[in-house]
Amino acid sequence: MLAAADVPDLAMKAPAVITAANHFLSEDTAYLKAEDRMFLAAAFKFSEAAHRGQSRQSGEPYISHPLAVATILTSWHLDAQALAAALLHDVMEDSGITKLELTEKFGKHVAELVDGMSKIDKLEFQSKEVAQAENFRKMLLAMARDLRVILIKLADRLHNMRTMDAMRADKQKRIARETMEIYAPIANRIGLNAVYLELDDLSFKYLYPHRYDVLSKALKAARGNRREVVTKILEGLRTKLADSGLEASVSGREKNLYSIYRKMQEKHLSFSEVLDIYGFRVIVKDVSSCYLAIGALHALYKPIPGKFKDYIAIPKANGYQSLHTTLFGPYGIPIEIQIRTQDMHRIADAGVASHWMYKSGDDGFSEVQQKTHQWLQSLLELQSESGDAVEFLEHIKVDLFPDQVYVFTPKGKILSMPAGATCVDFAYAVHTDIGNRCIAAKINHELVPLRSRLKSGDQVEIVTAAHAKPNPSWLTFVTTGKARSHIRHFLKTMRFEESVHLGERLLAQAFATLHTQFKPLGEEVWDRYLKESSARTREEVLADIGLGQRLAVVVAKRLLQLSGQWQDEVPGSGGRKMTSVTIRGTEGMAIQFARCCAPIPGDPIIGLVKKDQGLVIHTHDCPQISGRGRIDADKFIDVEWDPESNRLFDVPVRVLTENARGALAQITSAIAEAEANIVSVVTQHAESEGDRFMHIQFVLQVANRAHLARVMRSLRQLPVVFRIQRMRGNEKV
Repeated sequence: MLAAADVPDLAMKAPAVITAANHFLSEDTAYLKAEDRMFLAAAFKFSEAAHRGQSRQSGEPYISHPLAVATILTSWHLDAQALAAALLHDVMEDSGITKLELTEKFGKHVAELVDGMSKIDKLEFQSKEVAQAENFRKMLLAMARDLRVILIKLADRLHNMRTMDAMRADKQKRIARETMEIYAPIANRIGLNAVYLELDDLSFKYLYPHRYDVLSKALKAARGNRREVVTKILEGLRTKLADSGLEASVSGREKNLYSIYRKMQEKHLSFSEVLDIYGFRVIVKDVSSCYLAIGALHALYKPIPGKFKDYIAIPKANGYQSLHTTLFGPYGIPIEIQIRTQDMHRIADAGVASHWMYKSGDDGFSEVQQKTHQWLQSLLELQSESGDAVEFLEHIKVDLFPDQVYVFTPKGKILSMPAGATCVDFAYAVHTDIGNRCIAAKINHELVPLRSRLKSGDQVEIVTAAHAKPNPSWLTFVTTGKARSHIRHFLKTMRFEESVHLGERLLAQAFATLHTQFKPLGEEVWDRYLKESSARTREEVLADIGLGQRLAVVVAKRLLQLSGQWQDEVPGSGGRKMTSVTIRGTEGMAIQFARCCAPIPGDPIIGLVKKDQGLVIHTHDCPQISGRGRIDADKFIDVEWDPESNRLFDVPVRVLTENARGALAQITSAIAEAEANIVSVVTQHAESEGDRFMHIQFVLQVANRAHLARVMRSLRQLPVVFRIQRMRGNEKV
């Protein structure tokens, strides 16, 4: 117990805090040993001294906050180390106490927990968004090492949300939005249902205060009006279960305000139309009784089709188990019922915290912890793939969606996926290599597009190929953070490698242009250049050149200067001789073909180095580059087609044809005979020519300019074709 002499400053200014601390040390922590409570008393005194003179915005001494956080944690029966860390969780950030000092006084584990909780706001970031993302990443990585970190963090956030009234409205909204987007879903994901619901309601209160007030008053009125109905339903449920020989505890539960508001928003309902604001919970002794109870209740009231869910056979990802059903109750009111055992109820209420609350000799709740650890390990994998903290946070937000679908592998294993997941998401969930090499998918033994969305009960099979690789278009439809992260990582790696190869070619061209008698550069020249340019490796410099972030001619000139080979003019050269980069058309993402002019082999071309896009190839007469010569002269690169190029290129063509039956068939047949592919076709009336004619706009695939000329010649010979032209510049296709 604490005496006034232990904390004299607090005794004088806030005796109520000492009373609360003594209650914490005696009543709230009664489940701990005496020596543990002495350890916590020492942690309280240390924290009070560290925060002495600091106040919350409400005017209370700051120590009242860590004490309240630790008190929340006692409801989950957390151990003395976690409670000490809660009491000390802000001392490193606010008081300059080091991790080493905490280790010496309270041990390594407490210091690690406090460090995992410590914010990193003192570091400089480009924006608040980056700071928040980095802070969140640090917390999740600490959480992966020790689950108690997230329990302390959630208790910290819960107390902050309960005491935000003294803050400015803009700060209230910012914290509430972050809570609703991140912390409430995490609480849901690890099974802390009560915390999840309270965080949602508190966030709703500060984000939409007027709506919260109106809805809360309406709910109080409805509570009085419906008390009689609820009592009648409760009696009916209890009588039916007793008549069926089942021992059961039946209770009513009111839905939280935010879930009611969300239902009104999603289904465009008024409050009076939301009938199921009450639910009922039935707790029985064992699993078989759960199924007997559902049968008995379905005999009492008719079930609503499609509303029965069996989370006992297939638990949720956070370990939650229950039977859910919705029945047509008296007066047409829908009744939502959850049926579960006492053990399931404990997990549903406390999730991963049930490991500490209900420890037993056989450690019966370790499966919940195991599932949470698996999720945290997937977060570690995500963060290693993500390029930065903001991208990592984006991936995590996707994976915190509460709704789940449950699908089967061909071998009958059940996988839990977020609602909206596609076949590609499933492939990455099975294994990264499966995702990277998938080419097709089957749902319930039928071939489907890879973008197909999965439904609970689907059996999914992925078809792979050894040389397949992720497609950038997958990013437009995948929903899981893991899939998005792996696709982006693969594409970044591939783009980096291709940019390095292009950078080598551009640098070689620059050397040939600047110095005809060039000698190979030694390692020491490159080392000197890397030091002065702040680049880490030669490959990084070459990739920057390929991506247009460094100019090849500037890098080449500096390398020649460092090697002693630079001369302002090469004697007898008659000026610089420009060499060309050869374009094969198969370079990948590092070289792009401009859409504005759609160059094809045979067209006179020029390259323009654009930042973050690499080398963009235009035709010489492209309207997009006319007039840029003086401004961007150093960004233009001489390029020429490789005569051996063997890929097909897209080219837009417009045909003016007679609006007659069979005209389109004749034209497409002629294109096929000329060995060209059709990518797309758009038809429209030629308004200036009258109803007798129409324009057909094709995107054709041809090998080169000669091939295109052959296609156009064969089309001109058709009687139904009056005019054909290749589209250029800003013309719409």
